[in-house]
Amino acid sequence: MQQDISSTNQTQNRSFFRLEEAMIADLHGAIRSGETTCVEVVRAYLARVRAFNGVSSVLVTEDGAPVAEAIGAVRAGSALRFPRETVDAAKIFPDLDQYRGPPLEFGRMEATASDPSVQQQFGMIVGIPNAGQVNALATLNIRGERSVTCRGDFDRHPSLGPLPPGAPPVCEFFRHLPDALERAAELDATYGRNPDFDELPMYGVVFAFKDSFDTKDMRSAGGADARYDIDFPARDHVLVEQLRNKGAIIFAKTVNTEYNGRGGDPGGRHRPEKVLPSTLGYQRSTWGGNPSNPYDTARSASLGSSSGSALAVSVNMVMAALGEETRASCRGPSNHNAVALILPHKAMLGFDGGAIGADIYCDRSGIHCRTIVDCAKVLDALKDPERGYYDPRDPFTTVPRSSVLSTSYASYAQTPGHSGALRGMRLGIIRESMIYPAGSKAEEPIISAAAKEIKTILGGRLGATLVESSHPRWQSDPEIEQMTVDFGTALARLVPIFMPELLFRIGRDGTPIFKEFAAAIVPTAFVPGKVFGTGTMEPIDYCVALAEGRIAPPANLDLGTVQQQELANTFRFHISQYLMRRAADWKAKGFTETLTDWAALNARSKFWGDDQRAAFKN
Repeated sequence: MQQDISSTNQTQNRSFFRLEEAMIADLHGAIRSGETTCVEVVRAYLARVRAFNGVSSVLVTEDGAPVAEAIGAVRAGSALRFPRETVDAAKIFPDLDQYRGPPLEFGRMEATASDPSVQQQFGMIVGIPNAGQVNALATLNIRGERSVTCRGDFDRHPSLGPLPPGAPPVCEFFRHLPDALERAAELDATYGRNPDFDELPMYGVVFAFKDSFDTKDMRSAGGADARYDIDFPARDHVLVEQLRNKGAIIFAKTVNTEYNGRGGDPGGRHRPEKVLPSTLGYQRSTWGGNPSNPYDTARSASLGSSSGSALAVSVNMVMAALGEETRASCRGPSNHNAVALILPHKAMLGFDGGAIGADIYCDRSGIHCRTIVDCAKVLDALKDPERGYYDPRDPFTTVPRSSVLSTSYASYAQTPGHSGALRGMRLGIIRESMIYPAGSKAEEPIISAAAKEIKTILGGRLGATLVESSHPRWQSDPEIEQMTVDFGTALARLVPIFMPELLFRIGRDGTPIFKEFAAAIVPTAFVPGKVFGTGTMEPIDYCVALAEGRIAPPANLDLGTVQQQELANTFRFHISQYLMRRAADWKAKGFTETLTDWAALNARSKFWGDDQRAAFKN
């Protein structure tokens, strides 16, 4: 993916600024010295997008026969072209002729719900080996293609005269918002070679955002194929707004697992009509398609839903990107695409105000850059001079701010790999996150290698003091200090106080997740439709005893079990809230959005897999 695509209009009298692998400091130095401009930087990124951002997956069909030519969304000036050839499912599943289960959902091209003139891959797909391109960016902030509602001439620049007949009224409002190139030109005209980098620390930095984040100048639908009346929101997510205020160029929305993941099925009468085997993980968007790994395009970019954000940074289509994590949606992509990540706790960086999330209790914002130094600079820039990291639309950011530094985070970031860079710091190793299922051997070599690298690099070369938590199935390292309290004990003390409802969780098989708890309490506690408990203790007495350490906690009360909760009910709350707020924002501006609830969302959406369709109907 390394190609020397330089900014256009370079002259022999100017030094060459290499965009690839550049950091924020490199960019700012090049602007100050006159080696480049904001417009040239945006043009250079657009050139990389044209060269490398495209379809990297092919349909898996029942017979391997070619399909008709299909045209997709316009990106960076050209419409996507999908492969006509397909892969015979029998090559993926050698014993397919012996399969006797439910019908399989084979690959097919279909028109999207958002724009019937645009097609996308539905059903089963596989990655294309050595594709020469990846699918990282779903929407570019380029006039005429940044919205379906106001596409083409409906996004005509105000200087070119009135809009054509039939343009939605909101397009008159929308077309006054500059696109990425126009914003770059504004920055160049205003500041030239002498911007104040203290006041504008993100000056000229080209950003992409997971499609979950609202951007007022681009389609924002959480990666979904949902037909909004107005497919862009009335205002920015607070973090997008902060970056605009600090000089950033809002460039693109990334491909992501729609709605940040497979939201879960709360149960109901709807069932999938077909089975869709996963060949590339579940990191896919019905509107944007499927991203691929930059090192092997036949493979998944990551299990995490923020794949496109990390991928875009990895292949130098942007300098920085924001992602969202519910479980491992930022950590997985940063690992699989070899980029740096800062992922603060959710009370520090707001997410739920102006974003489509998956679980209001877990969603949080992450920062992807090439280096931790740049991640720290972005984290500093996201802090408002007056209200800090507080977001009035996100109640989680109202918690005490004791964990937020009063000084710059970037001042503590050092060049990656510097010997002794972590000396004097204590780093905790959460061994509970390194436990693999009993009896499974597949994860063992990966976890062993990770444990060795943590000790060799972080504790050895970089000089940190390592401290590890304990777990019954983890062999403690005698050379590493042990934490005084392990996470199992901490959960046993805190869950009964803060989240006792977790103890009442029911698994997919209809039985209690925490069987020791169910066996201990009297059969008078209810969960929806079920009598819960078979023992003799009142639930409140059990919780008191557990919190005080008088009884042993359930054997599976650990981080892994707590994190594997179903998302369906919290997702149901979040989407309802988001749609109401989005419509209200437009109403306040005098425009109407009728996609305001679940019924409208389901009626005006399509899904690449039938299981997701059934889950949403439920």
